[in-house]
Amino acid sequence: MNSLSPEQTDDRVVLKKTLSPLQVWALALGCILGWGCFVLPGIRFLPQAGPVAACIGFLIGGGLLGFVALSYGKMIESYPVAGGEFAYAYAGFGPTAAFVCGWALVLGYTCIIALNATAIALLTRFLLPGVFECGHLYTIAGWDVYAGELALLSGAVLLFGIINYRGVGFAGSAQLILALTLVAGVAVFCAGSFFAPTAHVENLHPFFAEGISPLAAVASVVAIAPWLYVGFDTIPQAAEEFDFPPSKSTFLMVAAILLGAGMYALVTLGVGIVIPYPELLAANHVWATGYIAKLTLGTAGSIILALAVLAAILTGINGFYIATSRLLFGMARSKFLPEWFCGIHPHYHTPHRSIIFTMCVALIAPWFGREALNWIVDMSAIGTVIAYGFTAMTAYRFMVAHPTWPGSGRNKVYAVIGVCTSFLCLGLLTVPGSPAAIDTESWYALLVWGILGAVFYMTKHSELKVMTTSEMSFLILGKADMPVFFKKK
Repeated sequence: MNSLSPEQTDDRVVLKKTLSPLQVWALALGCILGWGCFVLPGIRFLPQAGPVAACIGFLIGGGLLGFVALSYGKMIESYPVAGGEFAYAYAGFGPTAAFVCGWALVLGYTCIIALNATAIALLTRFLLPGVFECGHLYTIAGWDVYAGELALLSGAVLLFGIINYRGVGFAGSAQLILALTLVAGVAVFCAGSFFAPTAHVENLHPFFAEGISPLAAVASVVAIAPWLYVGFDTIPQAAEEFDFPPSKSTFLMVAAILLGAGMYALVTLGVGIVIPYPELLAANHVWATGYIAKLTLGTAGSIILALAVLAAILTGINGFYIATSRLLFGMARSKFLPEWFCGIHPHYHTPHRSIIFTMCVALIAPWFGREALNWIVDMSAIGTVIAYGFTAMTAYRFMVAHPTWPGSGRNKVYAVIGVCTSFLCLGLLTVPGSPAAIDTESWYALLVWGILGAVFYMTKHSELKVMTTSEMSFLILGKADMPVFFKKK
């Protein structure tokens, strides 16, 4: 595999095509399946929805996001450049929309790296209680911050920072190995659960959580679909580095979403089928999934599950490193961020400055505690949904402008469904009383980040204002004559 290297095209640096289809699939799947796949069955999916309601919710949510992915596929095929949604928002709605979209994603992607790192602390607190909980520093929002855990988390962030610094080929190979480890671990866990002597479908009663309607039970899972499946949208960030036709990206994204939905469902059913799940929940185990793994497979089960969870966490860290650095690179190359961010390492040929910046933010974030990070990531879910909406709306505009393209009519329908899905998810996140409504603290974080973005954009506005549409399209989309759907200058 070749290393990433820049090629100078006039005043536009580009990235060499190095990522294989399997590596790109692993990028999406690894980012979709984080720690939540293994932790949430016992604390959210089973108690708040019930096993069948949760599985229906996974399938509906995955199906809805699948339509969004179809729009993403068309955009990747048309605009295979680093920056992803930032570039699509520009093509559809102009530079201001592009900045809003890119700014919304930068913080969220970076904090997801840190949030995945703090999940390592959750894992060690279960498997190795007390080992890293040394050197208590302070408590913030109910989360105890320990020097020992900070050292562990910082080590993980630094490790994957170095891996990404040294080349996307190396990072892509690591992602593939970790994703396969994750899939294998889930397969072993589910085999142990489904073939356990006590496993029976009766243990899954009640199928729907008691005290709420079946519809509300399903909706409680569908509402968090943008969070469950965030990760497939990392693929467009790396589109410039595909070593294969961009048209294959649609299949890779949909395949990752479908497999992700299946694995969410299998793990949830695996947790609930061994013993009556109401009894399991009533026992108040620290980690229900870990308890079931040890019950069915013994110590070996705990080790296998721990490896699967660790692989899920590390794929999230690695995958969002790739996505964040490419987003920063794409925004800097087009003058929306300082040019410093699009520097390419002379030996490793990576966007090393964007990687260093991402690493620094990810190293600082865990000091604020996991709960504070949750507020920011919850806020970033709005940014993700906004990016979904921009992409689907641009895909619709593209198809309207190209009625003779094969499948244009069908893809317009997909785009409309994607837009409706985005607005539905946005409503679920913002309407008070919704099962996925973000907390007040997240609104404060959103306000602060929005004000910072407005100030930052105003400092760049004069520079961007003098650029013609052709100049900006060249920097963002790679060609001056690429189709855009806003009023040109």
